[in-house]
Amino acid sequence: MGQRKGGRRLSKRQVADAVQGLFQEHPGEALSYKQVFKALKLDTHPAKMLAVDVMDELAWDDYLSKVDNSTYRLNMKTQVQEGTFIRKANGKNSFLPDDGGKPIFVSERNSMSAMGGDRVRVAMMARRQNHIKEAIVTEILERKHNQAVGILQVEKDYAFLNAEGNIFAQDILIPKKKLKGGKTGEKAVVRITQWPSKESKNLVGEVIDVLGKQGENDVEMHAILAQYDLPYKYPQRVEEAANKIDTGITPEEIARRKDFRDVLTFTIDPADAKDFDDALSIRRMENGELHPHGNETRNSKQPSAPNAQLYEVGVHIADVSHYVTEGSIIDKEAQQRATSVYLVDRTIPMLPERLCNFICSLRPDEEKLCYSVIFIIDEDANIKKWQLAHTVIKSNRRYAYEEVQEMLEGKDGDYAEELRLLSQMAQKLRDRRFQNGAVKFDREELHFDIDEKGRPTRCFFKKSTLATQLIEEFMLLANRTVAEMVSSEGNLVKEGLQNYPPITTHRSPNAKKPKTFVYRIHDQPDPQKLENLRTALAPMGYKVKTSGTRGAISRGLNKLMSEAEGRREQKLVETLTLRAMMKAKYSTHNIGHYGLAFDYYTHFTSPIRRYPDTMVHRLLTRYQEGGRSANQDHYEELCEHSSQMEQTAANAERDSIKYKMVEFMADKVGQEFDAHISGVQSYGIYCEIDENHCEGLVGMHDLDGDYYEFDEKNYQLVGRRHHRKYQLGDAIRIKVARANVERRQLDFVLAD
Repeated sequence: MGQRKGGRRLSKRQVADAVQGLFQEHPGEALSYKQVFKALKLDTHPAKMLAVDVMDELAWDDYLSKVDNSTYRLNMKTQVQEGTFIRKANGKNSFLPDDGGKPIFVSERNSMSAMGGDRVRVAMMARRQNHIKEAIVTEILERKHNQAVGILQVEKDYAFLNAEGNIFAQDILIPKKKLKGGKTGEKAVVRITQWPSKESKNLVGEVIDVLGKQGENDVEMHAILAQYDLPYKYPQRVEEAANKIDTGITPEEIARRKDFRDVLTFTIDPADAKDFDDALSIRRMENGELHPHGNETRNSKQPSAPNAQLYEVGVHIADVSHYVTEGSIIDKEAQQRATSVYLVDRTIPMLPERLCNFICSLRPDEEKLCYSVIFIIDEDANIKKWQLAHTVIKSNRRYAYEEVQEMLEGKDGDYAEELRLLSQMAQKLRDRRFQNGAVKFDREELHFDIDEKGRPTRCFFKKSTLATQLIEEFMLLANRTVAEMVSSEGNLVKEGLQNYPPITTHRSPNAKKPKTFVYRIHDQPDPQKLENLRTALAPMGYKVKTSGTRGAISRGLNKLMSEAEGRREQKLVETLTLRAMMKAKYSTHNIGHYGLAFDYYTHFTSPIRRYPDTMVHRLLTRYQEGGRSANQDHYEELCEHSSQMEQTAANAERDSIKYKMVEFMADKVGQEFDAHISGVQSYGIYCEIDENHCEGLVGMHDLDGDYYEFDEKNYQLVGRRHHRKYQLGDAIRIKVARANVERRQLDFVLAD
């Protein structure tokens, strides 16, 4: 290595790369000058002196540690880290440290063929000349993915899979005998059987499932699920276990529960829903007395204001844990899935269909077992008492949201008076939440109308309505109440009526340690992101409060979004505010829920589609029966898994939306639309069409004649010569250029 062909000397950069590579190959060893010269074959005096200079500079950089005057070793303390490898299609891979630091660039040649999501150990590369922090993968600690989805290509002597997504760096070789009948152009799921090594750089796999012809709806939806390692089939043994469940409700079981079968009860869900896991009941109270349930009658110990009419409102949740016992084959499958997955055209349920759509679903005119929170409440939504109880109900009516909304707007219908009363209560609960500092995000959800072949015929947003808010507020109330109930004094109350609210934020000095519980937590916004928000919006005249109490900041954010409503920059303000927020997750360590402004919050109301809710039901039952606190470490592991699976399911849902979006726009290539800029990146601008909300990319090379620089801080591209700006939220006119269904990629160009 000492000298290049033609007699030209090695550059300092070449020697530095070689020296760094050598120390990275021997991370725990001390290497002397002589050992370095010999290993790198530096046989000329200038090359040796250049290597000495490089080692001195690397030691000054803290990349190497000096053992003595002529010996160095890799500085493991500051230069070796563990974390997650993020693969990018453009080769700009990165390493995300476990300690939460910023991503660090990893070039393809230094990636050690790591795949997206792998846990890796890296060493930092000192690059003092260009000041770019760069890492090299030295060890792959754990493989995140062992299977891939893609298109088969079958040749005469071999076959390979062209994998989708940014996980794999290369095609996967498949022995002909491991094709499982797959043919060229078909989509398949492949299991990796051999990873790249020093002996072979190839990825080798075997087909475990042939999904079918590319472009068919079922094939594409199954491919999305398989890409995220999500199941698209239910194991037969689990289905068989569900088929053996006894659905009968014995008189003895009814006697153990509070009987709500004669109380007006109904469900309100999307029109196409099949799993009804929550119901509401309501009845008027006479003389402040609670109606008897079973053999029990209780009197309210907290009288209401004079002439205030009281109502009993029940929030009834399907008692999944009665049928799915802990540790059973059904429970293990549900625990692994952790959540139902909602793609554009289908639901992949957490529980077998017989459970989620029939046994546990609160279908009308069928007796069902529930776990319920019962409130005594007046017309102004002041809650006087509450109780937690196992119940039996019989729903009188199944409503779609649209039906209820029409009645809330004045149309006559079954139980319209009761629905309007519940809606009035819900709006009062909602107003109080925002007064207490809840952040007001009325998120719009993108939906498609789908024909019988799965093709999208219409693309639209569903907005929050009075009907959806009615259900939302009572579910929030139930979730908050049971979380406070466990956390107040360390002991869960029995099923008798309790004063409301269950706790104050100040615990009694004699209170016992709260028992292990599953909370839904949401941290405060990232201070740096709030500061970025303030900086970006200041030129437009908006003020953002970035310090102060939790309530003061959230009220400031609500005021900001209210001021922006109807203005050109509304989308910009909403997007940037949302980006400043942290993600909600599950944990046994409670920090409160910032977005809802609740000190204690959990998920109790959807055990058919979320495993944490089933965990909560089991813990509540255990504690009501006098059981000891559950193992916190075990439940924290389940919380972390549930949070991860929730994010994975959301990613799959987004990919299904992307696919349908591109499919919907495939016959509109060449057409022009009004749009607004929904994202700004170094490689171009994302634009969302105003008419149908489909989003595509205008690449940097398709912007008009200028060189654009990415101003990340202000979310804009700025032309170097003409100073033209493209900023998040700007109105823009686009033309559809390409709709690549296979890549789920929609490309726009600027309209003339």
